[in-house]
Amino acid sequence: MTPAAPCPCGRVDARGRPLAFAQCCGPFLAGFASQPAPDAETLMRSRYSAFVLQDGPYLLATWHPSTRPPAVDFEPGLKWLGLDVRDHRVLDPTHAEVEFVARSRLAGRGHRLHERSRFVREEGRWFYVDGDLS
Repeated sequence: MTPAAPCPCGRVDARGRPLAFAQCCGPFLAGFASQPAPDAETLMRSRYSAFVLQDGPYLLATWHPSTRPPAVDFEPGLKWLGLDVRDHRVLDPTHAEVEFVARSRLAGRGHRLHERSRFVREEGRWFYVDGDLS
């Protein structure tokens, strides 16, 4: 992914133009230790970009230790097609939920992942905890 390429998460600027990867999720993926996502929606978007780019270390680093798997497996041949963030609810200063639909294609068949994800903030960092699929 080049820095000028549109970010996989699909975030747009005020004029509706796609943000470049370098201005959107790129800094979070490149510098988790020094640049945490400022809110749960941004973390969720950066995690989607990490799935697109198959960045397992970032996904594990942003997964809460209480629910983190030992490894992240990527489906061979899966192509992520887009992300639609439907809702971002801040429940309190340390808890939030993000509802999204992620579209993908595998072996010529389209798929939709519709999830309401839960996030927790600890020591200034947001972490993905778990989610409910619809």
